Amino acid sequence: MPQGDKSSHTDKQKRRAEHIEESYEKRGTPKKVAESRAWATVNKETGGGKKSGSGRGKAENRGASSRGGRAHKSGSAEQRSAAARKGWETRRKNGNA
Repeated sequence: MPQGDKSSHTDKQKRRAEHIEESYEKRGTPKKVAESRAWATVNKETGGGKKSGSGRGKAENRGASSRGGRAHKSGSAEQRSAAARKGWETRRKNGNA
């Protein structure tokens, strides 16, 4: 079990962590690592366990899970375009186009 008490998390957060963990395991990640990553993702998106009290909620940012583990797009549009052209030239040269 990852560090920390999960009793302050909502049922929805627990379900979400379970689904994320299953996804990691399908991709071959060890169970302990998958569980740890899943809770890290849930905590990042929801701000950790929910505390009682009015006005304590914050909007959720689901960017981490919507990317599905992919890194941010690197570079400007011009740099990505140049990389695409370079790849095309390489594929054409090697006969893979």
